[in-house]
Amino acid sequence: MNDFDQPDDLERRPPTDAEAERAVLGSMLLSQHAIDRAVAIVEPAAFYNPAHQTIFEAITAVYSRSRTPKVDPITVGEALGQAGDLNKIGGKDYLHRLVAAVPATSHVERYAEIVRDKALLRTVIETATRAASRAYAQQEEAGEILDDAMAEFQGAATGTSPLEVKLSVGDRWGSFLDELQAGKDPRALDTPWHELNDVVELKPGQLITVGAATGGGKSLLGMNLASHVAIRRNRPALVASLEMGGSELMARLTAAEASVDLDRLIRRKLTDHDWAKVIKTSDRMQNASNFILDDSPNLTLSKIRARLRWMAGHGNPAAIVVADYLQLMTPEGSGSNANRAQEVALLSRGLKLMAMEFEIPVVALAQFNRGSVGRQPLVTDFKDSSAIEQDSNVILLMHRPLAEDGTDTGPRAGEIDVIVAKNRNGANGRIIPLIFQGHYARLANYQHN
Repeated sequence: MNDFDQPDDLERRPPTDAEAERAVLGSMLLSQHAIDRAVAIVEPAAFYNPAHQTIFEAITAVYSRSRTPKVDPITVGEALGQAGDLNKIGGKDYLHRLVAAVPATSHVERYAEIVRDKALLRTVIETATRAASRAYAQQEEAGEILDDAMAEFQGAATGTSPLEVKLSVGDRWGSFLDELQAGKDPRALDTPWHELNDVVELKPGQLITVGAATGGGKSLLGMNLASHVAIRRNRPALVASLEMGGSELMARLTAAEASVDLDRLIRRKLTDHDWAKVIKTSDRMQNASNFILDDSPNLTLSKIRARLRWMAGHGNPAAIVVADYLQLMTPEGSGSNANRAQEVALLSRGLKLMAMEFEIPVVALAQFNRGSVGRQPLVTDFKDSSAIEQDSNVILLMHRPLAEDGTDTGPRAGEIDVIVAKNRNGANGRIIPLIFQGHYARLANYQHN
């Protein structure tokens, strides 16, 4: 017998603790305070015994009927009888036995935790079994099976189901009123650039694509935006970078935060004055544990999605993702006959779906075709695919107004334009001038006279 063989007669029973289930229900029948504590920990589906699920629902139904509820074996038995469920759970005698089986109602939270933990173990077994069955069938992409399994595991870990959604007008109305009263979407993120904030809001579920030519500042914008969210707004942020390694990302972040020359940081040739600035910003950087820089090789959508689930599992669900940059990402499931335009289209659509799945803005940095050099860019300049334009909620195009010889010596030396080329929730065509501080890896607000 090899390591993968299992004896045919091996019996595996699902994890359950009938004694803990009975103790939870008995405590709820004895004490209304126990009901509040139990309901905060478990729900009906956590009980393995269907009769216990029915009793739990009956108790909570009786408890919620009035301001002064009477919950005991008699009232719950009456409710079960009216619903035609009394005989299914073993009759009134079983309710009294539940009460007699309670060691102490003050321990109801511990009993409920045991019931919840057994239910989580059953979820793990069920999820793994479904994934294994699909894998053995070999009829789906491995990444799709893995993504679905990870979503179910994450849902179990956070106490939510991937299918739990609130879609009705009634569900949405309260939060919509809150937005109206606040004057903005409270879930929306701002940027470090004041004039851009007047035009664009970064909202959950949006794909924001930032386009630029090589060396055109898109990576600066992405890092500046992510650091603003993570360090200034104290919201978790993820930068998934295929353009630069972690050391270079840290150098750029430090240059922007400490106003230290980037070249000296990269070459590790700091002056005493530079060191004083770095030390001054050290506390802020050491406390930026919610700012994740992922420079894993061969980044894919699945790897970014897994990193987002990892952040959520550690209590820091990301508020924003910056992917640098789109055309360097490795596509999945595109097929051997797919051309690069088709692959980029799959990546673009995948990032949009990721934004909707995690309800966060995803900022995709993208490269222009070479034909855009020397002129103001257009949305048709994206390299490899026009699908980027279709999938994006917001498109920002970056353009440096250089001199005719290509040097930064013209009448607008040191400036860069951010063009709002597409904006589904606002005005299009606005041009936001910023100061290009490449030596500090930073884009600064333009100071008007």
